[in-house]
Amino acid sequence: MLGTMTPPDSPSSSSAAALTVLSIECLKGSARADEWTGDTLQTGDIVEELWIGGSAPLRSPFKSGRSGVQKALHASYRRKETLVVVRVRRGGGGGGGRGDDYMELQACIVPYEGGGKKKEYMLRGIQDPNYAVGFCDRTESECLRLQAMRSSRMVDALSTTQLQDGYVSYRWERMMQETLPIPNSSCFLSMLFLPKSLDQSLSLYNGLEDTLARANTWLKASQCSGIPISFVNIQTEPLLTKISGETASSTVNAGSLSDLLNLTTASLYGFEDYHGVDIGVVRAVRLWYRPLGGEHAVEIILNDDDTKLGFAISRTEEGFIYISSVIEGDENAPSARSGLSQLHREATASSRLLIVSRVSNQKVLPWIVSSTGAIRCYDTVSLSQKLSLHRHAKVSILLHVFLWGRRVPPSAGTEHHISEQQPDSGSRTQPTPSRTTSEDDEKPKEGQQCTVERDTAGEISFRFHDFVLPNTWL
Repeated sequence: MLGTMTPPDSPSSSSAAALTVLSIECLKGSARADEWTGDTLQTGDIVEELWIGGSAPLRSPFKSGRSGVQKALHASYRRKETLVVVRVRRGGGGGGGRGDDYMELQACIVPYEGGGKKKEYMLRGIQDPNYAVGFCDRTESECLRLQAMRSSRMVDALSTTQLQDGYVSYRWERMMQETLPIPNSSCFLSMLFLPKSLDQSLSLYNGLEDTLARANTWLKASQCSGIPISFVNIQTEPLLTKISGETASSTVNAGSLSDLLNLTTASLYGFEDYHGVDIGVVRAVRLWYRPLGGEHAVEIILNDDDTKLGFAISRTEEGFIYISSVIEGDENAPSARSGLSQLHREATASSRLLIVSRVSNQKVLPWIVSSTGAIRCYDTVSLSQKLSLHRHAKVSILLHVFLWGRRVPPSAGTEHHISEQQPDSGSRTQPTPSRTTSEDDEKPKEGQQCTVERDTAGEISFRFHDFVLPNTWL
């Protein structure tokens, strides 16, 4: 507690300025810089009395000065008696004259980390824990000079005080569960494009402009196909690889300014590490995009008498999974009960595809284009099998679909809507459902011809063609 005290009755001394006194040294400022106000202890204040723990008060002059006070603080800290009251004098009158002001501070004893090898202690303010002071041996004239230089020292402190930073704990697990629309899953969508390789050894690549052009082509083709997405941002992304041969010598040894300028448009450049190994940096391109109307969750609750889900899925050339068709006229179908059929009808009326972005909160969007040009995406066969297993097990299905406008369809149930974005005025074409895949497709009927072709989605993914089945519903 700080307050102005009534000066005690003590005889003045003309030789007081030459005496060594115990002085205050401000170690850490308060949160509001109160150490520069008139009622707070400041550097240069002269200590008159100390009440340490439950011991008798210590009065000036202090035996052994600062060293003796540190011993008393250490003994009290070991006894776990850490409360200290400090009473100081400020002013040039000395000896309790009319020019003297007296203040006191209530603080607690804490170890001082800046004391070097020898363990020392400082006093931390009780009302403001940020405020800390220590003790120093000075002559009274030095203390008076410091008190008189208060304004200049304040200006120096203003110019030298640095902003401090640090680490604070954060409840990541809880916040990721409570704040995200889809727990533990982000709403950021992107596509990574690797530069096109010019040879099978993956040592020569097309330039950066070619990779940017392919990213732009993928985005525009997706929009023209009826996929409701819009551009957000694009960036280059370095990927480390090991290079050798002519590629290493032509890039690692590039030292002239003209060579460095050529590297700005290259998709591959290199450098040499500590062990002489040539490291290559492949410059991929990451395209960030978003759905026009955000993502919308649709929960399909299954009944015991459900024999079909009531919809079929397909995949676009750009790697997006979409609802290609729904059963019409059966209001008891799971797709109709959940509102999926209504969403499909509205998407078709708006010349959009009803894109499936997540299945059971797992993203099923394309995510990378390889150096050979193949798009890495999810296989419709395995996805159909998983959805069919949901139906057989009577376990509800949670789908997320892309919306194309700001309005949430009222018939799409009460599931949450992730985000809303302004629709763009890009070109819109009527989607034409292509190949559909379902559990009925896996066993073609007798007399039909089937051709199997390896799909670009993976090593064990196949594409089924030439199916003309009247009922291909999941």
